[in-house]
Formats: sequence, structure tokens, C-alpha cells
Amino acid sequence: MTITLNGKKQDTTAATVGELLKSIGLGDRPVVVEHNQRALLPREHAQTTLGEGDVIEVVQITAGG
Repeated sequence: MTITLNGKKQDTTAATVGELLKSIGLGDRPVVVEHNQRALLPREHAQTTLGEGDVIEVVQITAGG
């Protein structure tokens, strides 16, 4: 299926947001995810299914000084 990830079209075989995060190397990192303009709690990543044309925004949380 094709989704939009951070503004770019991308083909994926991931069935859930959690699988998508793992496939792009962010499965174990602190991130903020928006799925079709709805912010997800981290516990929702594994249960939120992806569908054709979904729009996903992912922002990695970093700390600095």
C-alpha cells in the first residue's frame, strides 16, 4: 500500500504504525506520531492499523543543551 510519511509518498507492507516505525528504524526510539491528523499515544502504535492513503507524521524526540 502507499501512504504519505512526513510529506513523501512511500510504499509499505507494514500493517500497523508500530510495524512502520520498526521498518524505518524508529521502533525503539521516543517519537511523536500523528496518524491522519490524530496524535497517537505510544501504547496505540501497535494497535493502530494502516490503510491505503493514510498520512503519517513522525517526529523524533531529542534532548540537548
